[in-house]
Amino acid sequence: MPDTLSDIPRGNVLGVGVSAIDMSMALGCIEQWISARQPHTVCVTPAHAVMECIDHPELKAVYNHSGLTTPDGMAIVWLMRWQGFRQVERVYGPDLLLAVCAVAEVKGYRNYFYGGAPEVTPRLVEALTQRFPRLQVAGYESPPFGALSAEEEAAAEERIRRVEPDILWVGLGSPRQEVWMNQVVEKLNVPVLVGVGAAFDFLSGAKPQAPRWMQRSGLEWLFRFFSEPGRLWKRYIKYPRFVALALMQHFGWRKFPL
Repeated sequence: MPDTLSDIPRGNVLGVGVSAIDMSMALGCIEQWISARQPHTVCVTPAHAVMECIDHPELKAVYNHSGLTTPDGMAIVWLMRWQGFRQVERVYGPDLLLAVCAVAEVKGYRNYFYGGAPEVTPRLVEALTQRFPRLQVAGYESPPFGALSAEEEAAAEERIRRVEPDILWVGLGSPRQEVWMNQVVEKLNVPVLVGVGAAFDFLSGAKPQAPRWMQRSGLEWLFRFFSEPGRLWKRYIKYPRFVALALMQHFGWRKFPL
């Protein structure tokens, strides 16, 4: 673990600054922020998130100003190692949530869960409290799908502030969750906001997770595509372009400034 958070380098993956970390370093950062009461966001970053940043430069700024932008997909891990960051390991949203909850149970950190479908988030909280019996849950809610009114946004922010969580888990889906976290991070007085997307669905049992061997071999996207082809084909059709751009960056044929 570097002496300070600013010592953690970032690799350049198509213009997105991905934190050169492993799970233990991510946990160390989160504990530092909670201890110091410093508000930060954590963006978990698979290849499709990088492609969203290429197509939407304003989103790239959100990822590049996060406290941590974690290597969520194996393609990101391999590219980081290709750049010389040999210590990098995958920091996958569902695994990060479980690892932080294990620490939170011991240290008494208060958790709030914001997002997910109305039938999913209570199941997530139940599953987590069964696994971590002493986990402190400050609250949870499932906001309506789509944009909220200014009054609804303000009311949600006040509910979160009132219960004073240490960690806010955000499951709104990417890129909505990253944009929302960036908008509210300075207003909530919460040290850690983590966008974990599909982790709400996976850990609640609402959707199946890929087997570990597929996760480790970079084939999780294939499992997810066949699980939800109608919803995810637009995401994964961009992957050949991702590979082509990554090769162009590596050989210096195209520059991607941070």
